[in-house]
Amino acid sequence: MIIAVIGAGSCDKEIYGIAEEVGRLIARKGDILVTGGLGGVMEAASKGAKEAGGITVGILPGFSKEEANNYLTVPIITGLSHARNIIIARSADALIAVSGGYGTLSEIAVALKLGKPVAGIKTWDNIEGVIKVNSPEEAIRKISESK
Repeated sequence: MIIAVIGAGSCDKEIYGIAEEVGRLIARKGDILVTGGLGGVMEAASKGAKEAGGITVGILPGFSKEEANNYLTVPIITGLSHARNIIIARSADALIAVSGGYGTLSEIAVALKLGKPVAGIKTWDNIEGVIKVNSPEEAIRKISESK
């Protein structure tokens, strides 16, 4: 599976740790991680996956791979700014939202519109269709069960 981890470009230590564990579990499962390729949740998930031997793909918003975090196996330069969120949602088989702001909300909306499973940890509440979970392990389990 290709699993997207979506969330804010900056986050606190708790959220970073959660996202890092999600990335680690994705890699251990043998799945491919896709993120927006920047910092915060995206960096943390990429770090966890890369350190666990996984493949990490970053769909970058700008025109240079220099903006990518240091844990990407494959940086993809789009020059599309926030429109790259559609590519992330469309490329993934399933998504896991960890915290996040309006960019994350847009990815959740597109994924749900496309009929893709979305699990959420400490993210937007009360969105019909989002599978609310309390841990990285539960997120991976619920996403795996949904496919």
